[in-house]
Amino acid sequence: MKRVAVILSGCGVFDGAEIHESVLTLLALDRAGAAVTIAAPDVQQHHVINHQTGQPVPGETRNVRVESARIARGPVKTVAELEVKDFDAVLLPGGFGAAKNLCSFAYAGKDFTIEPSVEKFLKAFHAAGKPIGFACIAPAICAKLFGPEGVEFTIGNDPGTAQALSSFGGKHIAAKVDEVVHDTRKKIVTTPAYMLAQGLAEAEKSLTNLVNKILEIA
Repeated sequence: MKRVAVILSGCGVFDGAEIHESVLTLLALDRAGAAVTIAAPDVQQHHVINHQTGQPVPGETRNVRVESARIARGPVKTVAELEVKDFDAVLLPGGFGAAKNLCSFAYAGKDFTIEPSVEKFLKAFHAAGKPIGFACIAPAICAKLFGPEGVEFTIGNDPGTAQALSSFGGKHIAAKVDEVVHDTRKKIVTTPAYMLAQGLAEAEKSLTNLVNKILEIA
């Protein structure tokens, strides 16, 4: 049985983890018989979005770990307490939370930074030669961390985003919604998911392919 850590970034496409992507990832892992541990950084969200209006809510704050527990249907671990030895693979679904809470790409552009506990764990996991999967906009984290090593990745086919993320040294590969880009040297797997998906069915294909490839190489 493969042991997989899934790192979430809150709950809700505009300020946290994309709920459909998160659930579809967890569904694919469950169908494959993987043992899953859900984790999130114990930090405040960048901001809170009213998903009915699409606008920020003045004065409201939420915790990324607490919000992620909504998707997990119960308590989740902090990323800081994860141990590399306990897992065979790591997966990061997308949603704006990946670019706002796990890193600051959404509002800092090329000058973005990565949440310290996430950066530390992913670097250690990569150094151990274990596979990591990123979906949707989460490959921004991959590009920043592993770009200097020349990592190959995809966020789909958006030229502006691809160019910005390639500036760290990695190579962006244009991909269709259900395709995965597997950097065999780095054991990094990425897929566009809702960067391109027009609905649940397309997102499901994308994320199932990501999960299957990650479990295959784990």
